[in-house]
Order: sequence, then structure tokens, then C-alpha cells
Amino acid sequence: QFLIGKSLDTSCPMGPYLVHKSAIKDPYDLSIKTKVNNEVRQDGHTKDMIFTIENIISTLSQGTTLEPGDIIATGTPAGVGKGFTPPKFLKPGDVVEIEVEDIGILRNKIMG
Repeated sequence: QFLIGKSLDTSCPMGPYLVHKSAIKDPYDLSIKTKVNNEVRQDGHTKDMIFTIENIISTLSQGTTLEPGDIIATGTPAGVGKGFTPPKFLKPGDVVEIEVEDIGILRNKIMG
């Protein structure tokens, strides 16, 4: 189920920038925030990752050939739409902003 949630056409947000690891002082010290129509839905931190980046790369590379430039989609902070009561699913016209500290904000409008 996790692969499907990150691989649907038009549903895999990335960006707004790719940065070299030398541009990030500590990858385990970055805030991650998601807003929908300016409402904070997710407010997390990379220090809370279940697996380390090194562990993820090691595990994946045991069965998958990883090449320079490959992107690994990991988990997400708490606050996904289905988890709300009632659920808060995205609809056409919603604006989603995802911010990773020291990298930038990715902003997308949901199309109908």
C-alpha cells in the first residue's frame, strides 16, 4: 500500500529543489511541515524517522540496484487526511504546501 500512495500519476510531490548532502548540516535535524489551504496538517521532524537514512539505503540495496540520482520515498509525519475524524481528503482547488527546513517549500494546487 505504501508504494501505491507514493507512485500515482501526478501524486508524487518532489522538490522544489534537490540539494547535495553537503548543503545540509544534519539530515536528522530538519523540520517538515505540510499545510493544506494554510491549515497545518503535518508538523514533524527528521529526528523522528523510524529508520536511519543509512539503514534505508543498506536495506534497499540488498535487493534493488541503486544508482546515483535515485530518489527513495520514505514515510511521512502524522497527520494524513485519512487519519482525521472525519477524514480530510484533498479536493480540486486545494493548495498543498510541503516545507522542509533549509530546502524550501513545494506548492501545488490540486486539479480536478
